[in-house]
Amino acid sequence: MNTPADKRFDIDHQGSSSHNPDLDWSQIRETITMLALAVAQVESSMTDGAQSVNTLTDTFTRMAGYVSTIKEVTGKVTPNNIEKFKDAISETTGSLEEDVHGAVIAFQFYDRISQRLDHVCKSLDRLGVLISSPDSLYNPEHWKSFQEDIKGSYTMEAERIMFEHILRGQSIEEALEVYQHHFNESDKGIDQESGDEIEFF
Repeated sequence: MNTPADKRFDIDHQGSSSHNPDLDWSQIRETITMLALAVAQVESSMTDGAQSVNTLTDTFTRMAGYVSTIKEVTGKVTPNNIEKFKDAISETTGSLEEDVHGAVIAFQFYDRISQRLDHVCKSLDRLGVLISSPDSLYNPEHWKSFQEDIKGSYTMEAERIMFEHILRGQSIEEALEVYQHHFNESDKGIDQESGDEIEFF
């Protein structure tokens, strides 16, 4: 994949070799790679969070309109003309119900974003512990275990794919592009194993 023109991040990393360490293995390179991963995780969470907030804003704006419509229509209802306004009220309340359901989903998604950021904080904390211990710092097996624990904490396939791309040495922008593609495909309910996805590597 070509490097995106709008490069935003300056971290230059070569990926991780902790799963197959060689003579060039370096704890500094591993640290930089994990920092690049943290940046990608925070950036993807911020982007997803902004989308969630926009969804909520649009939803509440529509809901306010539905409430105004219901208030206006019910003000015109009398025992003699209730049938005339029955369909309008039913349609508006149905739309309101759909948007309430959508808002609940957006709030749940926002909660997941908070959990993802909490995972980033814990990963950075563990990274600090790892590099502060000489026994762990210079041991590729400790780095490998650390990375496997991080990967195992992901609940979304898009996050695991982004993780793999960062560890392979791709740029943060490339990993984010891959993440967004897989996230969008998952959001549409498209089977990511079907072979219909774009090949990035």
